[in-house]
Amino acid sequence: MSLDRQIEEQIKQLFKSWAHAEAETVNRMPQAGSARRYFRISGAGKTVIATWNPDIQENRAFIAFSRHFQENKLATPTILAVSEDESSYLQQDLGDYALYQDLPFKPLLLGKYQLVLAELARIQVLGGKDFPYEYAYPARRFDRDSMRWDLDYFKYFFLKLQEVPFDEQALEVEFNSLLDWLMEAPAWHFMLRDCQSRNIIFQEEKPWFIDFQAGREGPVAYDVASLLWQAKAEIPPDTRTALLEYYIGQLKRYIELDEAAFRDTYYGFVLHRNLQVLGAYGFRGLVQRKQHFIDSIPLALQNIQWLLQHIDFPVSLNEIKMALHQLYPKYPISTMAQNDDLKIRITSFSYKRGLPTDPSGNGGGFIFDCRSILNPGRFDAYKSLTGLDPSVQQFLLEESEIDTFLEPVFTLVDRAVSNYLERGFSNLQVSFGCTGGQHRSVYSSERLAAHLRQIPGVEVVLTHRERAHWPE
Repeated sequence: MSLDRQIEEQIKQLFKSWAHAEAETVNRMPQAGSARRYFRISGAGKTVIATWNPDIQENRAFIAFSRHFQENKLATPTILAVSEDESSYLQQDLGDYALYQDLPFKPLLLGKYQLVLAELARIQVLGGKDFPYEYAYPARRFDRDSMRWDLDYFKYFFLKLQEVPFDEQALEVEFNSLLDWLMEAPAWHFMLRDCQSRNIIFQEEKPWFIDFQAGREGPVAYDVASLLWQAKAEIPPDTRTALLEYYIGQLKRYIELDEAAFRDTYYGFVLHRNLQVLGAYGFRGLVQRKQHFIDSIPLALQNIQWLLQHIDFPVSLNEIKMALHQLYPKYPISTMAQNDDLKIRITSFSYKRGLPTDPSGNGGGFIFDCRSILNPGRFDAYKSLTGLDPSVQQFLLEESEIDTFLEPVFTLVDRAVSNYLERGFSNLQVSFGCTGGQHRSVYSSERLAAHLRQIPGVEVVLTHRERAHWPE
């Protein structure tokens, strides 16, 4: 049995023990940069998110933190069940509407960001009281060593891969001066560590934080810097400043604050965070060759360029400036931000009725033949159903090789989407065909559509062409 199948069986068993019912559907969710795998499981009228992660210490941290936050009635998902080996757990399903889906920033998002910042201050200060820091992993505190690891991440996984000259000794001196200054920052409470739009879900107009397993005691300014300076957000400078002031007002509801010292070191954490982000983009993109991270490098560099030009830092950053200055021309801002969203038309169809046409006139894209997959339509129980029905979906997942079929499909389409976004293209068509356009192609189209809707800058138009011919 493959690892994927073992994981799926484990989380289905965990769901059964919690819900006292069989799982009817198990849909794998898009995987980001970590080894964690997420699934949406439904059965007996209940839907939850299942997480599998081989890093047990990280799981223990997330579970302990979640339970602490729930005891304090903070906006984080509830832990519902944990497997005996602690490699998987079930949590509350808050939906798919993440803040990043609204990006890049528009004036209408100001209110949402204010809601996020207000809740962030609550989690940091109120959630930080009597916090179970003994579970924090890999470090209990965002201390000098932790900050140093991030700067080394930038140096080794981004800067040294660029083949630009720099004085490493001078760079080390600047790193140490920067760290000396940041260690003097005020307001150390709970720090989420990765506070960015992908990790904030909106449900009923309320923001929920879903990713904090790397949280620890640290300067609260770091989380604000992470959120407001996220590369893909492209928040205008004046708006960033206004949101910072709003956050400071919220923070002062809970603690006394030296505002001048906070604002001063805040921009130091903005720089530190953006250097860490470049390290992550370098590792995930330049080393692991994940295109999404490579595409994000120009916007992160633009953030740092603005910062170094407009903020007067109390420490010398000459070597950092000189090294990065050589990279700005290498990573120009893509024209994709100046174009409309990439429209991806996904179509399920029957080969008996011919291939789909491309209304955009682009002529590019993919047609995937699903007829090699075991057909549910051959069985009486499924003949009158479609790929939208849970029982058909369960059949395909358990009795066919549909996941094995779709995995390379996602890889191919993801590459094309990244390329089309980078080049400013406006249309891409992806079609799935099977015998009747009712089961396999419908399920595959739905899976790909759900996957692609997670990508910023993409509009997905899903059509089941043979719907009129389905049994009533």
